[in-house]
Order: sequence, then structure tokens, then C-alpha cells
Amino acid sequence: MISRRQFLTRAAGTAIAAGTLPSMTRALRATSAWRNPLGLPIGGQVYPHRQRIQDGDFAGLLRDMKALGIDSVELDSPDYAFAASLADGRQTRRILDDHGLKCPSIHFTMRELRTKLPESIAWAKDIGAEHVSTASLNGKSTNGATTLDEVKRAADEFNQIAADVAKAGLLTTLHDETFEMSKVEDGRVTYHVLFDLLDPKTVFMQFQMSSMRVVGDPVMLFTKYPGRFRSMHLQGVDLNAPAQTPAPAAGAGQAGGGRGAPQVAVGHDSLDWRKIFVAAKTGGITNYFVEQSWDLMVQSVAYLKTLQV
Repeated sequence: MISRRQFLTRAAGTAIAAGTLPSMTRALRATSAWRNPLGLPIGGQVYPHRQRIQDGDFAGLLRDMKALGIDSVELDSPDYAFAASLADGRQTRRILDDHGLKCPSIHFTMRELRTKLPESIAWAKDIGAEHVSTASLNGKSTNGATTLDEVKRAADEFNQIAADVAKAGLLTTLHDETFEMSKVEDGRVTYHVLFDLLDPKTVFMQFQMSSMRVVGDPVMLFTKYPGRFRSMHLQGVDLNAPAQTPAPAAGAGQAGGGRGAPQVAVGHDSLDWRKIFVAAKTGGITNYFVEQSWDLMVQSVAYLKTLQV
């Protein structure tokens, strides 16, 4: 047995001596599952980089993400205007395959899930995705407040959608945006109420790290609700920094906002990421996606490559 450092040193020497740097790249990638947290591929959400997709550079974006060490991406559906060019699922899948990337999860709008669910499921299958996700149930809330009746209505609707998705052999995951961060009459956060109302057999959660100041500590949630999560969006959060007032609007987290805290790169913050990933395993996490601006994503991916859990 030799150490990983010895292996990399010998591999580099062999590659340079033989003039075969591509072999060195393959050797490095062969060890990536060992060094990535939980042995899972490092993922990236495309929303913060949506302008490149809108400008027709989807393939270039995938190439650059792959070069960073990202092996899976979370796409947004063609109902997002910037992603209209991805409407041909099979062609999009070919572009993903050409760049060695998988797409296990896709964000759909609630409008699509309500009015075009069969088409959305078919598109997800063409892509090769496993999870049909949405950013928010988009229930009614005013100034951060909603009603328990409204939460129950939204949960009932989503349970039916998830049941149909399950019949097609896919999973449904719910992200947490503005509605999920609102509060009902008794002061509880809507996100917490939903754990009791959503069907645990068909609806799973996608934790937005930058929402933690509102919805709660991820370690606590992953431990309290084992197996109820499937993925998470990663942003660095410095809990020692003053919270923003007011909190960012819906969608800000996807664009790189901080959910009430200035955002920094993963590993350059105040969070104990090893502890988070250990708890994430209990929570049921099978995918994680860095969702940050390009510069922050570069730093975050570099850190994740060093984090062994």
C-alpha cells in the first residue's frame, strides 16, 4: 500500500516522462470518489450561470464545470426562459454525455408541474434525471406570514403531483424558497410544518444551505428527519456576519444570494462542513450541488475536493 500523495507523485512523474498528461488526468479522476464528501460526485447548479445558457454556450459551461471537477449538474427546465434552448431532452442528454456529466435532478416551475406534468416527466427521463424538483410550492404569503390552511392546501396539491411522479418511477424533491420560509399563525416556520403534511414515501427535501438562518440548522434537520432528504444546495454561510435586512427575495439563493447572510465560498465560512456531511448521510442525501457565482464555485469545489467524510 502507498499513500495517496505517493500515488499522485508517481503518476505525475510517469505522465510527464511519457509525455502523456491525459493519463495523469485520468489517474486524478480515478481518485475523485475517494476524496469527495460521502464519495458522491461534486455537483453544480446551472442557475447562477444562466446567462451563458441563454447566450447559447451550454456546452461551454459544461466543459468549464467539468474542468473544475464537477461531475453532475442540476438543470432548470425549459419553462425558465433562459433554458428554452434545452427543450429537446435527448439532444440535451447528448451534450451532457459528450462532456461526461450526469443530471440527476431538475428544477421545474410549479406552473409546469400543474399544467404539463406528463411532458415534464418525459423530458426529465430523456435527460436521465431521477429527481423532479421545484424551488417552492409558491403558496400565498404576505410579509413572511401565511396560514395553516394555505400550507395544507399547497401540501395536498404537491402530494398529488408527487404521487403521479412516483408512478412514472421518479422521485419528487422540494427546495425551500420564500413560501417555505414564511410562518403560520402559531409561529412555526412553514418548512417545518410541511414535514408533517408531505407524504414521506413520495416527497423528499432539497436543503438550501443559505436558508439555514430561517429554516434551521441542517445538522439538526438531517438528524430529526432521517431519510427525508435527497439533495442539498451548497453555499458558504458566515453565521458570524450580520444578517441582511430585508432578507433576499425569492430566487436570490439560486442566483447566489445569502438568505439573510452575505455569501462566501464553501469552506471559507463559519460552518462545520464535515459535521454537516456526516449528518447529511443520515438525512438521506444522495446529491449535492454548489449554487454560487463562478468565482465562489471555483473556491467551493476546490475545498470539497479536500473534504473527506
